[in-house]
Amino acid sequence: MSTSKKTTSKDKVTVMTAPGIQASKGVQKICCMTAYDYSSGIIADASGMDIVLVGDSLAMVVLGHEDTLSVTMDEMIHHVRATSRGVKRALLVADMPFMSFCTVNRAVKNAGRFMAEGRAKAVKLEGGIPVVPQIKAISAAGIPVMAHVGLTPQHIAKFGGFKAQGKSAKATKTLIEDAQAVEEAGAFCIVIEAIPVEAAKLITEAVNIPTIGIGAGNVTDGQVLVYHDVLGLFDRFTPKFVRKYAELGTASVKAFEAYCDDVRRGRFPGDKNTFYMPDDQLAQVRKIKVKGKKK
Repeated sequence: MSTSKKTTSKDKVTVMTAPGIQASKGVQKICCMTAYDYSSGIIADASGMDIVLVGDSLAMVVLGHEDTLSVTMDEMIHHVRATSRGVKRALLVADMPFMSFCTVNRAVKNAGRFMAEGRAKAVKLEGGIPVVPQIKAISAAGIPVMAHVGLTPQHIAKFGGFKAQGKSAKATKTLIEDAQAVEEAGAFCIVIEAIPVEAAKLITEAVNIPTIGIGAGNVTDGQVLVYHDVLGLFDRFTPKFVRKYAELGTASVKAFEAYCDDVRRGRFPGDKNTFYMPDDQLAQVRKIKVKGKKK
């Protein structure tokens, strides 16, 4: 029988930092959740998350795009800034959108915008060895970097869709080399997405910084999922690696249906939802003559 104590938000009051996350490797599993605005930031932060990621997945689950490629820097900054108002304890990480880090100069400039305008505490960018110069430059500018290897959604055109990566020995070797390269470049942790658990284990053992898995099994140093997937708020598709902990989408539709029914039947608003005038004022109001509309 396990004697481990369930962690609650009250148990975790330490403000998380990039060095703190990095030091968690081998000590405690890291919990990460996406969030995209003030209210979702409050909920994620209050639950005890270590990292709150404003992911470019907002393009799909918030803005309704087909993939993550369409979201802009300005849109991302808008959502990061809103989320920052609700996140007080977790490490707030901003996801650098497609083409925002295609050159070193652009990468540093946009990472700086996330920190100054969005009030983020770190940034995340997709890619391995090809983005090492960007990671080095952003880190040298004093901005913590979360790396991302494996299935990188910004490269779905290259992959031919949202397909698992690292399914061969050769591909796994490449992922290990990518992970070691981004660590050496200065990343404080690495998201590894949609790869076989065996590959995830080798990557996790090959680096000294935490790995945050999403569709990479239970062998990584932490996990990240999308807010809307966990709560059952996005039903366009559900990846294999998602576990729904609630069905708030269905519950919300039922709640709205009940509201519409009450309105149409005259049951809402009721007495408890209505303001009434004091008797002395009501008596005076009844003396007011209101001219009706001309017919």
